[in-house]
Amino acid sequence: MKRELREVLRQLEDLERALREEEMRVLTLGREIKDFASLLERLEGEKREAERQSMTSGHMLQQLDSEMARVTERMGISQAELRRLAAERAEQESIITARQEEIAAAEQSRAQLEQQIASAQESLGALRQRREDAAQSSSQRVARVAGLEERHRSATAALGRIDSLFSEMSERLHDLASQIDAAAAEKLQRETENLRLEQQAADFAAERNAGQAREGLLQFEKDQLRARLAEIDELLRGARQLLDQARDRRGELQAAAAKLQADAMYMSETCLNELGVERAALLADTTIILLKGDELVACDHSYREMRAKLEAMGPVNMMALEEYRETAERHTFLDAQRKDLISSIENTTATIREIDEVSRQKFQEAFTKINENFGETFKKLFGGGHAFMKLTDEENSAESGIDVVASPPGKRLQSVLLLSGGEKALTALALLVGIFQYTPSPFCILDEVDAPLDEANIARFTDLVKEMSIKTQFVLITHSKKTMSIAPVLYGVTMQEPGVSKLVSVRFGAA
Repeated sequence: MKRELREVLRQLEDLERALREEEMRVLTLGREIKDFASLLERLEGEKREAERQSMTSGHMLQQLDSEMARVTERMGISQAELRRLAAERAEQESIITARQEEIAAAEQSRAQLEQQIASAQESLGALRQRREDAAQSSSQRVARVAGLEERHRSATAALGRIDSLFSEMSERLHDLASQIDAAAAEKLQRETENLRLEQQAADFAAERNAGQAREGLLQFEKDQLRARLAEIDELLRGARQLLDQARDRRGELQAAAAKLQADAMYMSETCLNELGVERAALLADTTIILLKGDELVACDHSYREMRAKLEAMGPVNMMALEEYRETAERHTFLDAQRKDLISSIENTTATIREIDEVSRQKFQEAFTKINENFGETFKKLFGGGHAFMKLTDEENSAESGIDVVASPPGKRLQSVLLLSGGEKALTALALLVGIFQYTPSPFCILDEVDAPLDEANIARFTDLVKEMSIKTQFVLITHSKKTMSIAPVLYGVTMQEPGVSKLVSVRFGAA
């Protein structure tokens, strides 16, 4: 019986140890489920951010495609993890069933032990009866009775020990039953959470399908826009070809017009030199008649005399007409160039005025927004106070400088140049963060920005970084332990051997 009791106690200890291990595994699975739920929420946030960027900017369409692929891959990984968790849950259920069967076997063993204890008690009663009979029978059996009494005392002590062991075993069985009930309740809770997670996964899948549908629609619109751009490019090339042809034709016509003009000028000069009559007057004279006979001879004689007189006058500049023609062409060309330059100057001036106006509006808008961001960030980093930027020449913002005025808590408004080194660094950081909030980016690298800050300012700086890390991934280069404590991933360089550097990384998220 003692051996069997020891065996039962050993089995109970094994069962208790197995139950503790199962409880630890259930807790581990619960933490993993929470991690996966947070991962799904973060992925959903990234997905919504990608959709917003795709709606607001066609320029980010390719980035949205890659982001959707990465989200789809992570959703597949999450679904695989959910399936793995379901398999582990089934395995846990089978293990719990096996443990329940073992507990039932232990209960059966306990019943057998109780029967054996009852049999021992009956044997003890028989021994007591025999002792009474022996005491009454004869005094000669005193020695035997003494031996029987000794055996009786031993059996009574053994029975007491058995009773204490039985009570302890009953208490342990009661504790085990309580733990089994608690494990069953926790199992039901985990099943409920798994159903909720499956519902969330189904909702995520529906949202992912809707995102894919929107992505297909955007892809279709993008293809239509590309086709329309191709048509516009083709029409533009055709228009450019027609324009080049028209320009060539205009050049040919201008050359022909110049040649005809030169010929007309040559004829005018010929009429003036040889006939002494201008070309216009000669064309307008209707009295010109054809001469014959003696009249023609007389006219020819007169013409020869006049020609001789002209030749007697000396040589004339035969290049004058050509020089005049070249000068006229040069004048026409320069006049056209002058008109083109004037038109270009006017267009450039109008463009500069438009650019100045748009730049002034954009600058004013950016300056106002960054000034607001700067004031809010300054209050967060300093825990109060006021700060703003102002233009040195508000009438001419394009050429104006910018003054930074800061008032930390407990100080009056003053120029940033009058602050201490740490206050200057914190004010500059607030201004940079304000500019970054106006034009954010997916990544931000900060190199030793917390070096001049004290512990309180580093705490406010880390709170600001954690707040902004929802939309932007930060890479911090620092020697501050407090700044390192907020990072989920830490990279460091160590030199275990002289002259040999080694990169060490630590991830704190799961822990």
